Amino acid sequence: MYLDKTVLNSTVTVCPYLNPFKLKGPKSRKMNSSDVNFSLLQNQQNVPAEFFWPEKDVAPSEGDLDLPIIDLSGFLNGNEAETQLAAKAVREACMAHGTFLVVNHGFKSGLAEKALEISSLFFGLSKDEKLKAYRIPGNISGYTAGHSQRFSSNLPWNETLTLAFEKGPPHVVEEFLTSRLGNDRQEIGKVFQEFCDAMNGLIMDLMELLGISMGLKDRTYYRRFFEDGSGIFRCNYYPPCKQPEKALGVGPHNDPTAITVLLQDDVVGLEVFAGGRWQTVRPRPGALVVNVGDTFMALSNGNYKSCYHRAVVNKEKVRRSLVFFSCPREDKIILPPPELLEGEEDSRKYPDFTWAQLQKFTQSGYRVDNTTLHNFSSWLASNPDKKST
Repeated sequence: MYLDKTVLNSTVTVCPYLNPFKLKGPKSRKMNSSDVNFSLLQNQQNVPAEFFWPEKDVAPSEGDLDLPIIDLSGFLNGNEAETQLAAKAVREACMAHGTFLVVNHGFKSGLAEKALEISSLFFGLSKDEKLKAYRIPGNISGYTAGHSQRFSSNLPWNETLTLAFEKGPPHVVEEFLTSRLGNDRQEIGKVFQEFCDAMNGLIMDLMELLGISMGLKDRTYYRRFFEDGSGIFRCNYYPPCKQPEKALGVGPHNDPTAITVLLQDDVVGLEVFAGGRWQTVRPRPGALVVNVGDTFMALSNGNYKSCYHRAVVNKEKVRRSLVFFSCPREDKIILPPPELLEGEEDSRKYPDFTWAQLQKFTQSGYRVDNTTLHNFSSWLASNPDKKST
């Protein structure tokens, strides 16, 4: 990352690309996204060491992951036979690795393509324009580059625009972007708002299908559980990287949220750890990727696996993805349906908690990985005053 000249001073030796540490002297400050310039970094032959990841994290993919492609049209049209077939495929995938693909998901024609196009428009803006939407520490919404305001090593090779979503009105996605970028950029907010509304509607349908897949007597249990919930929308932009074998767009992790729906462009990058090795999830036209997250794993009492995944980078090509994370209402107790616990004493695998507690845990210096839920549960057990009441 190149540093703005205001960061430099004569008392320290600074890497010409970045300095993720607080600098000494009267002009010192922590580095943030305004210091990161991927338009310059992507042309450098040597990636700065702060973007290096451990060898185990960048181990190459070993083939493609054969995911079920679930046609939602029968389910959405009320065809019970096709619904049961779809539910069976969902159950098998969620118990194996926590991810599957969906097609015929009900999106308006051209909406997904338009949203990807608009993401390219945003990330193609000048650095100063993008920084108008800068993510203020402690907030969800805003633009970041390399997550350099949070971490000082194993930095992700990406730029992100993250937006908090609530079912409107008001239309919080559109309002945030218009307030930051100005009326001249209204189209960005309008398209992303429409895309988020469509994603949230799909999440509700998927919640019902997940309930069916688990054989719940009340097939709408999860749909109703998330009806008053919220979401987080994220646009990812992965610039070309001259040393893709050392860097990652996003490091290995499980999403702490409930269900994640991902739209990929046509560049390979998403990989899932399954069968003891990393495997590639290739983009398919018209398909969306669905991942189980930690919160839903807890809601299923561990029956469904939280998907362990990462994003790799490309030496020559830009990659884009649009991601929608579903979240329950912040104060709602994460508790599996009673029928999943019937007849099994001490069968609870995770303690009671709220999404607000888990989110705070992951935003307070803890870097999400494949042990987040376990470590969070241990933290709750050692801090009884933090437990839900």
